[in-house]
Amino acid sequence: MSIKPELLAAAGSVADAATYLEAGAGALLVGEDRFGMRLPGSLTLDEIAQVVLLAHGQGSKVYVSLNNLMTNDLLPELPAYIKALGDIGVDAVEFNDPSVLTTVRDLAPQVKLHWNAEMTATNYSTANYWGSKGASRVILARELNMDEVTDMKPQLQLEAQVQVHGMTNIYHSKRRLVNSYMQQQGRPVNDGSLGKERGLFLIEAERQDEKYPIYEDINGTHIMSSEDICILEDLHLLMAAGVDSFKVETLLKPRHYNEVVIRTYRKAIDLYAADASAYAFQEEWMDGIRAIQDPERELSFGFFYKEQVY
Repeated sequence: MSIKPELLAAAGSVADAATYLEAGAGALLVGEDRFGMRLPGSLTLDEIAQVVLLAHGQGSKVYVSLNNLMTNDLLPELPAYIKALGDIGVDAVEFNDPSVLTTVRDLAPQVKLHWNAEMTATNYSTANYWGSKGASRVILARELNMDEVTDMKPQLQLEAQVQVHGMTNIYHSKRRLVNSYMQQQGRPVNDGSLGKERGLFLIEAERQDEKYPIYEDINGTHIMSSEDICILEDLHLLMAAGVDSFKVETLLKPRHYNEVVIRTYRKAIDLYAADASAYAFQEEWMDGIRAIQDPERELSFGFFYKEQVY
């Protein structure tokens, strides 16, 4: 029997968490917008405590995103927040800033550390460096192709996490770019009206069939990919390589869509873990996802089969 990789999903509410756990998620990623970026929803400490209670009751784990760009004004709030997360009993935090690592080691040493540096997590040496500093997992860059991921795994001295489904961030700025544009056009903007719920998107003049979701929050402006990653067909390659955790990105997707996706990946993971030699991808799994996929968003392999040029 193969080692079964974790299936991780980001949850934007307690209701999301309950649904995704029931669908088969073995771990949940939650957080608050002050300290984490591009979350499907911002949870209070009380709500995170509810999610931990739900997840641990089912043998699942809870991770908290602390991947924001830590500015000086955030640092005084960090110790109390991390201590509270430790008291709540979260299993790990995602971080990209050493200030988070040192604070966790000092105030919540029982909480594991997952290094998430977005697109710069591209080699095993740097990942192992953060492992030597206390990280137990690296979230690999979504820009890596399949060979780079599978070749890197044997060189890692810590766990590896890979995104296998959903949209990806392609641009971030701390500035309120859409708000500024609207004001220049003489269109006043109410505070908070450019968030995820607005459904805004960008269209390039040269490629008007591609729509890039864009939204603003307290962390600035976020532009997302025009396609959704879906590696279900070749998930077995990542499982054979020993990747430890597969993330379903739920951002800007309805709960029912995410539930179907999680159930589908759960089925594939369970079948492979039960008997890898007998495992075979089944096309009907994709049919279920395609039936609810936004027709304006293509399902693609992302960077998994794109040759990298450095």
